[in-house]
Amino acid sequence: MKKFNLTLLLIVCLAVLGHAQAYQKTDLGIKSIVDSTAIEIQVYSPTTIRIVKSLKEVPFTKESLSVIKEPQKTAFSVKQDGDLIIVKTAKIDVSLNKQNGKVSFFSKKAGNLLSEESSAVFTDFNDVGNKTYSVSQTFKLNQDEDIYGLGQHQHGKMSQRNTKFNMVQSNKDDYVPFFVSTKGYGLFWDNYSPTLFEDTPEATLFKSEVGDCVDYYFMFGESMDGSIACMRDLTGQAPMFPLWTYGFWQSKERYKSQNEVVGVVKKYRELGVPLDGIIQDWQYWDSNYLWNAMEFLSPQYRDPKRMIENIHNMNAHIIVSIWSSFGSKTKQFQEMEPKGMLLDFGTWPLSGIDVWPPRRDYLSGAKAYDPFNPEARDIYWKYLNKGLFSLGIDGWWMDSTEPDHMNPKPTDFDNKTYLGSLRKVRNAYPLMTVGGVYENQRKASSDKRVFILTRSAFAGQQRYGANTWTGDINSTWDALRRQIPAGLNFTLSAIPHWNSDIGGFFANAYNNTDGDGTATKNPSYQELYVRWMQFGAFCPMMRSHGTQISREIYHFGEKGEPVYDAIVKAIELRYSLLPYIYSTSWEVTNKQGSFMRALAMDFDDKKVRNMNNEYMFGTSILVAPIVNAQYTSEKAVKSNEYSGWEKTNSEDDRKTLPAVDFTQPKSTKVYLPAGTAWFNFWTGEKIDGGQEITTETKIDMIPLYVKQGSIIPFGPQVQFATEKNWESLLIRVYPGANGEFTLYEDENDNYNYEKGAYSTITFKWNDKSKTLTISDRKGSFSGMLNNRKFKVELAGKDSTYKDVEYKGKATSVKLNSQTR
Repeated sequence: MKKFNLTLLLIVCLAVLGHAQAYQKTDLGIKSIVDSTAIEIQVYSPTTIRIVKSLKEVPFTKESLSVIKEPQKTAFSVKQDGDLIIVKTAKIDVSLNKQNGKVSFFSKKAGNLLSEESSAVFTDFNDVGNKTYSVSQTFKLNQDEDIYGLGQHQHGKMSQRNTKFNMVQSNKDDYVPFFVSTKGYGLFWDNYSPTLFEDTPEATLFKSEVGDCVDYYFMFGESMDGSIACMRDLTGQAPMFPLWTYGFWQSKERYKSQNEVVGVVKKYRELGVPLDGIIQDWQYWDSNYLWNAMEFLSPQYRDPKRMIENIHNMNAHIIVSIWSSFGSKTKQFQEMEPKGMLLDFGTWPLSGIDVWPPRRDYLSGAKAYDPFNPEARDIYWKYLNKGLFSLGIDGWWMDSTEPDHMNPKPTDFDNKTYLGSLRKVRNAYPLMTVGGVYENQRKASSDKRVFILTRSAFAGQQRYGANTWTGDINSTWDALRRQIPAGLNFTLSAIPHWNSDIGGFFANAYNNTDGDGTATKNPSYQELYVRWMQFGAFCPMMRSHGTQISREIYHFGEKGEPVYDAIVKAIELRYSLLPYIYSTSWEVTNKQGSFMRALAMDFDDKKVRNMNNEYMFGTSILVAPIVNAQYTSEKAVKSNEYSGWEKTNSEDDRKTLPAVDFTQPKSTKVYLPAGTAWFNFWTGEKIDGGQEITTETKIDMIPLYVKQGSIIPFGPQVQFATEKNWESLLIRVYPGANGEFTLYEDENDNYNYEKGAYSTITFKWNDKSKTLTISDRKGSFSGMLNNRKFKVELAGKDSTYKDVEYKGKATSVKLNSQTR
């Protein structure tokens, strides 16, 4: 009997000892080993958990390129319940199953949020002589769950369920391995190599070609907005853009002289059409052998400093095209090549001669540089600063930041970068090259906010003052339709600034003869361009651009003609909304907000979950762009970033086109989300949500609806963003629910706001008492208005208004049907 008791005691002791050694508690969470896999759960905050899995006894170091947050000291507890080791924070529970190594995430309110479907998989991989692994992890999503984000794609879908991507950055697809769920969480897969993402009803997979470990972050923001906020907290906040970047921008491929560039701005000023910026595209450096020399070397730009001064004297701004590659005769190439800072694979431009198709017998020798090398980033900035920034250039159009990878070979990814093979870091290329310019300019000056327009992006790029555009897309209705979900999913990837080429990039198919530019008189293209312009007015950047057609407004007609007037109306609408847009920009910076908002972010309405043709702009305005031809027939154009340069049209394209009457009214269907009522922006009509309606449209009208309870400020009519101060603003209240809006103002173009140099005025609407309360102004800055007038208007078919004198102190105004 004693022997039995002793044996039993030994078994119990061993069992207890086994449990005691099941995990090791650390300052950040726990470490444990399941079979051959070392698993670490790290608590970054009450809402953010990092999971790291690696093969035990295989040492490695991992320094994230995207994540800049250090784990904050967070209270958490650990307990073991059978096979489960549970880490608890104030917001979420994380369990590790000791039998199979699976990790699951829970919340008290929502229950199970996400679970791994299987344990991590490590497959031996030889990465140019470096023994490493291909890594993968599967997750189990709920059947009725929708996910969004994962970057920018041209597939036209809103929800990313049942999709498959081979994530390698390209001209028109920018991959960000982060998604948000309708269940209120986000997931970031922290890997930079080519990665397969695949979602099926059975499992959701991330599989990366190279990785020493599985490394991902789970964020429970309790909503999509909250999870985006967690991602920005993890990877960096979005700085303020200058006010002038939110005006209208004119561009084309390409202006060929400084006289032409200055002449375009001058013509806009003569016409009285608002304009804030013009963009100089490529080849101002002259020869392709001097590609991206970052100097005005072309004889057509004899005095670039004077050109810039002339533009500034007309109260406009200029940004110029710079690239990630350098021609073989540039100073940059000559300095970087001996130091091993250039990558050897096919990139733009292939030919040293500016012809299409490229002459392969006269190769340019251009090579992309290695932005992972800090010295290379400094050399890049040295020449950019000397050749362009010192002249007064206002911003950077960073083209080909993915970068262009032409005629790919299997060995291209074997290129050695500062951080290992190109294969290992491929997708983070845009993050590093854009980040190098931002960080160096911030060191050089705080007087001018960094503004970058770029073609590619990766997780964390929002911290670098960059606005991403969708690349070289076709000028078709189908391409326009695809831009809406592309921009929304990009926003849901936690990067708020986005735009597309208004009118599409490749438009030659609309010319009546070979590349003669007559597409601007072609009704088919005119209609497409107007509708794209109206959509562009409700994007974070409003920019007209493309090849084979001059996009300036005066090529589309003249004042009094329907197409011309419709373009002007869209631009002027954009400018009237600048106080709303700039205040939304502050929400993006200060409260992790978003400009373009998928309807699922704001409405608990299953009908909007996969809606890809409507969105909110800010929190108040529902935008339903016209994305189907109403006056002409749709033209299908099939081309890509290589074939699109072909300038020969078919015989069908050369036919005389019939006249079109753009004055006739049309109609379209719009779905108004449930849970609120809506006001027709143009008529003031109030309509209940939760229904699809048919609304009248005209060529100069984009369907817009404003949510009840909204407060929107409207600015004065101007020719450029800062022409007039906001001394007299229209404040329009949309009744039916309580509402609040904060008007933000600062010095418009420096970083003094980071030191507190800004002011806010909060407007609160009490719907029951029909009273608008204007708060005390908070904060101050140089040039701030101390006194001003507000024209407060109650929206509706029979709008009412009252003038209010405001001197920075709280005041209230009561509005009713008798108010005038």
